[in-house]
Formats: sequence, C-alpha cells, structure tokens
Amino acid sequence: MTNRLTHTTRTLAARRVLVLGVALTSLATPIAFAGSASSDSGVTVANASATAKQDTITSLAAFEKTVRADRTVTRKHVTFKNGELDMAGVQFAPARMKPGKKYPAIVVVHPAGGIKEQTASLYAYRMAQQGYIALAYDASHQGQSEGQPRLLEDPAQRVEDVRSAVDYLTTLRTVDRERIAALGICAGGGYAINATMTDHRIKAVAGVASFNYGDGVRQGWRGTGTAEELRAGLEDVAQERTAVANGAQPTMLPYVPDSVEGVTEPDMVEASEYYRQADRWKHENSPNRFLKSSMDKIYAFDAFDGIDTLLTQPLLLIAGSEAGSKWHSDRAYKEANGEKELFVVPGGTHMSMYDKDVNRAVPKLAEFFGKQLKHSAN
Repeated sequence: MTNRLTHTTRTLAARRVLVLGVALTSLATPIAFAGSASSDSGVTVANASATAKQDTITSLAAFEKTVRADRTVTRKHVTFKNGELDMAGVQFAPARMKPGKKYPAIVVVHPAGGIKEQTASLYAYRMAQQGYIALAYDASHQGQSEGQPRLLEDPAQRVEDVRSAVDYLTTLRTVDRERIAALGICAGGGYAINATMTDHRIKAVAGVASFNYGDGVRQGWRGTGTAEELRAGLEDVAQERTAVANGAQPTMLPYVPDSVEGVTEPDMVEASEYYRQADRWKHENSPNRFLKSSMDKIYAFDAFDGIDTLLTQPLLLIAGSEAGSKWHSDRAYKEANGEKELFVVPGGTHMSMYDKDVNRAVPKLAEFFGKQLKHSAN
C-alpha cells in the first residue's frame, strides 16, 4: 500500500480484503448436519466417512514432496495462447494413460490472489489421481502468464482465460473434447461458472468455496456494506485512474492481510496464514497485491448474472458450513434452474477448502464429474 491511500480507501480495503470470498446471511434453507444427508432440495451434507484416503496437504513444501514421490500422476509445465498472450499452466495427468485412449479433462481456476502452484494445483493433482487430465494455470496479467499491466484483476479477462484454457485442452490428442469440465476455487469458482454459461464445450462445472467477486466488493465481507461506502469506493477508483493518467504511480491493494496481527475476522486470519506464511502456501509469484484500478471492473461484474437462464450444464457447489463466503454458493444454488447440488462440509471454513478439507471435497467432485463426464477412476 502506498502512503497516498486515503482514510476512505483504508476503510473500504479493510472490508474488501480477502477478495477471495465474503459473507452475508445464508440464503439457503437451514439444514441439520446429520450423517451423509441427501435431500430432495439438492442440498447435501458431507459425511465424515466420505473422505479421500490420502494425507492432508497443508503446505507448498508438502505438496511438492508428495507430487515428486507419486508415480501414478505426471506433472508438466505448459503454455497456451489467450489471444496474443502466452498463458502459463501446469498439466496433471494419470501416469499410465492407454495409447489411443481419450480422457476427460478439467480446467481448474485459481482464486483471486492465488496462482497455479497453490490450491488450483492441489485440486488438479487430486483429480488426476481420479483419472482426469487437469489443467491449472496462472490468470492473465498474473503469475507467469503474460499481460500488461501486471497484477491486474479483470473479471472479464479472467472469464476469457477459462475459455482459452478450454481451447488448449481441445488441441490435445489425449483429451475427449466432449468430456471437458471446469472447477474453480473461490473467485475462480465464480469465473468458472460464468464462463460455463456461454461456453457449451464445458459439460459440467463445480465451484469450491465459490465467490462472486462483484457481490463481494459491493456488499462487503459480512454483507454490511452501505450505499454510501459503495459510492465512496467508486469515487476513490475514479480518482486513482485520473492520478495515474496524469503521471502518478499506480496504487496497489492487498488481497489479504499481510499478517494476522490485529486481525479479528476468522476468514481473514486463515487467509493471511495460507498466503503469507512460509510454512503454508506462500509463493514468490503470489505477492498479495493487485492494481487499485481493477476495482471499477470488479464493481461492475456479477458472476451469476443470467445463471437462471444461461447455465444449462450441471452445477456442483461445495462450501464449508462455517465459511463467511457460503452466501455466494447459496445464491448460485438458489438462482440456478438446471441440474444442481449444494454440498456442505460441516465445520469447513472458506480457507479450509483450499487445503485442509480438500480430501473431504474430492470424493464429491469425483462422484459429480464421474457422472457428468461418464468416467470411472477404476
């Protein structure tokens, strides 16, 4: 943050920090956490026994060690085109693919502030263990992907990134073009769902701890944002654009708190620990900064606009019961009219779905994609 940040901006940034998910009151009908419940409403609750029998991976170092030792999955770095930009990706696949066989594939979309090496790769790896070709990639303008200006968070561009990743998968001889799906975490969930609405090459979509970026900044972390604060935020970004156009250095905002000192919001504490602590998932390509000039684009975005009519593909939403961001999944589930399911992980938080509760999400993802893409890991 620069010393040009005004008091108003600090207040608004404090509400927006963790532009990965936020909270309102739940829109879904309350449900009791009893066993492995399945209801006619399509809301299901995870059973503790429905957990992948794998070690929980809670750090970048542990992930690297696990992948290097695993002889059942391959990992390779790839590049693909997004218009004129070169996109950087990591492709996971079963190690023993049969010659001539075409496999189902999944595009995995990372959270805002994240990069391909973090939770996106963890989910891609777990899905490759289930027999899928899974692609995680850096968003344009971020990580190792091209795009100027750097550290821009442009929702429209992020949605186009998803389509470009699908483009790439269709060029692979090992991929069945009729069995491509999308999976997004946090803001990546919102982007994946939005892209799926208008890209019918994507046959099914799943969002984990889904976050509708526009709603998140418009309504605040706990849904307490006011119209006055919204107008102040728009005025602030307008002043930023004018300042930059007249020679000022661009202002950067943090996605999450740089440290947990003085932070009382539980989701923010967990987010800071995940992204900023060296013994968790801190990475040099994830600097925890984005251009303030991104904000007008984010304010105008609604990941779920049109979901009632445009989303005709099956939808799976996975959310922790204690996640401040659960209201985003609740909204998507309520407004979608096609085949849909909301899968609730008891005790799960927003950030636990990034690593600590991944193994509770994987069996459901395997079940969902297995059904929709007609695939069996066996």
